[in-house]
Amino acid sequence: MSDRSPEQLGGAAVGGGRAASAGPAAARVADRATDIVTVTDLGVSFSTDAGAVKAINDISFSVGAREIVAIVGESGSGKTVTAKTILGLLPETATASGAVILRSRDGASEQDVISADAEQLRHIRGSDAAMVFQEPSTALNPVYKVGWQIAEGLRAHGKYSKSEARAKAIDIMRRVGIPDPEQRVDYYPHQFSGGQKQRIVIAMALVLDPGLIVADEPTTALDVTVQAEILDLLRRCRDEFGTAIVLITHNMGVVADLADRVVVMYQGDIVEEAPVQELFSAPKADYTKRLLEAVPHVGRGKSAVVAEASRVAELVQAAPVVVASGLEIEYAGRFGRPGFRAVNGVDFTIHSGEVLGLVGESGSGKTTIGRAIAGLTKVTGGSLSVLGVEMNRVKERQFAPKRREIGFVFQDPATSFNPLFTIAECVAEPLVVHGRFGDTRAARRRVDELLEAVQLPKAYGDRYPHELSGGQRQRASLARALALEPALLIADEPTSALDVSVQARVLELFAELQREFGFASLFISHDLAVVDILADRIMVLYRGDIVEEGSGAEVLGAPVDPYTRRLLASLPVPDPVAQATRREDLRRLTRTP
Repeated sequence: MSDRSPEQLGGAAVGGGRAASAGPAAARVADRATDIVTVTDLGVSFSTDAGAVKAINDISFSVGAREIVAIVGESGSGKTVTAKTILGLLPETATASGAVILRSRDGASEQDVISADAEQLRHIRGSDAAMVFQEPSTALNPVYKVGWQIAEGLRAHGKYSKSEARAKAIDIMRRVGIPDPEQRVDYYPHQFSGGQKQRIVIAMALVLDPGLIVADEPTTALDVTVQAEILDLLRRCRDEFGTAIVLITHNMGVVADLADRVVVMYQGDIVEEAPVQELFSAPKADYTKRLLEAVPHVGRGKSAVVAEASRVAELVQAAPVVVASGLEIEYAGRFGRPGFRAVNGVDFTIHSGEVLGLVGESGSGKTTIGRAIAGLTKVTGGSLSVLGVEMNRVKERQFAPKRREIGFVFQDPATSFNPLFTIAECVAEPLVVHGRFGDTRAARRRVDELLEAVQLPKAYGDRYPHELSGGQRQRASLARALALEPALLIADEPTSALDVSVQARVLELFAELQREFGFASLFISHDLAVVDILADRIMVLYRGDIVEEGSGAEVLGAPVDPYTRRLLASLPVPDPVAQATRREDLRRLTRTP
C-alpha cells in the first residue's frame, strides 16, 4: 500500500497538463474539493466457500476535473475491482469499506458510492459517472440498433421525446467520429468494426455528459492503428467534453500516451503513484521497475542483434516447410452477394527452424493464412505447399497424416480448451486422437513432461482451465501444441490479451521452446514489438497483400512501405516524451494530402 496519507495521494501526485495550472503540492491539497472522485481507505473483500478474500487493501487516491489517471498492474492486482467500486458495480458477494466520494460535474452535489442505495446509484450512473467496458461486443446488445442503445440512458435519466433522443444519439455519434451517423444510427452492432463499436460504447458513456468516465482496458483487443484512434478520442473526451477519465490498463505504452498521473497496484495495494513523466523516468517501487522492464520495445529484439543477419541467411538455405506461390483465399458470398477475397496472390516461404512473423491489422488476412496452412480454411487459388502436401483442392485423407506435425496456439486459450476437461485431459487430447496413447491416464507421464517443459507444475494437470490464470492457460496451450513434437507451429495472437509481465514470460518461454525443439513457426500478431522479440523474418500484410518483407532490422529499422511506417508510428512506446513525438509523426502520416 502507498505510504502516503490520503491528502498526499490526492494532492501531490498530479501530472500532465494539469500540473502546470495546479501549482505546488500545497495548493493542490487546498484544491481537493474540485476532485471528481476521492477514494479514501477503500477496502474490498469477497465471500468464498473458503472464507473472505481481500482484493483491495485500504487504498486512497483521487481524480481531479479534466484529469486522466491510469491505474495499472497485472491481473489480480485489484485495478478492475477498484474501477467497478467507483460506479457501485460490485457483486453481492463483495463487501466494501472506506469511502468513494463522487461529485457532480458542477460540484453542486456529491455522493458516497459505498453507502448509496440502489436509487441513488441509478441516479449517478450515466449522469455523474459512466463506464466504458473492455469488450464492446459484449457491452452492446446484438438485437437492438445502436441508436436505441445510446438513447437508452437519455430515457432512463430524463424526459426526452423519441425524436429528441434520436437527434442527440446522432449528434454524439458524429462527435465520436462515426461516419454518416444519420444512416448508421439505425445499424446493429454487428454492422460496425471493432474500433467503431468501441466508439459507440464511448458515445453511450458520453451522451449524458458525465464528469467522469471509467475506461476498463478500452484498447486491449484492438489493432495498434485502431488503438491510436481510440486514444485520440479519449483525449478529445477530456479536452472537448471536459471529462475526467480513470483508465484501467496493463499497456504501459497507452499510459505514456494518454495519462496525466499513474497509480500502480500490486495485490490490492498501491505501491506507487506519480505524474506520468516522473513514473517513467524515475520509478521508485521495485514492482514498477519490473513492470516497465517487461514492456517490449521495437528495435530491442532480434532486429538489434547483429549476429541475427547471418542466422537469417542460414535459415533461408534450410529446407522449406511451407511454400506459398500466388496464394489466393476467397470466402464465398451469401444471398446473391459477391465473394470476399481475403488473400490476394501472395508468395512466401517458411524454412525449417525459422520463425516468420506475420503482422497486420484486423482484416489484413493474417489469420486466414494461418488457418489455411493448418488445413482449416480452403485455398481457392494459387499454390500452398505444407510439409510437402499441396493444399489447393487437397483431400482430407491426404492431409490427415500431416496434421500431427502441425501445432496451433490460439489467441484465447480459455475458449480453445474444453471447460469440462482437466488441463491434463486437454494436453493429452492430441496424443489420444492421433493414437500415441489409449487414454489420458496412459499419456499422463508425457503430459507431466510437457507441463514441466512450459514451466507449469505437473499438479496443475488436475486443475480445470478456469482455475488457471491467463498466462498459465497460455502455457498449457503451448504444451498441447507441442505434444506431438510438431515440425510447424502456428501461433495466432498468443499474447495479445496478457499483461505485460505475463506476456514477457510467455514470449521468453516460446523462444526457449523454439530453440529446444527446433520447430518452424508462423507467429501472427499486430504488435511489431512482440514480433521483434521472436521473428527471424517479418512479413507485413495489408488487405490481403504483402507490402513488406525482410529481416527485423530491415522492416523495423528502415521500413519502405507507408503502411509499415504507419504501423510503427501507431505503436505506443513506454516513454511520454518519445510518445508525444510519435503521436505527431502519426498525424502527419495519416493526414490527407
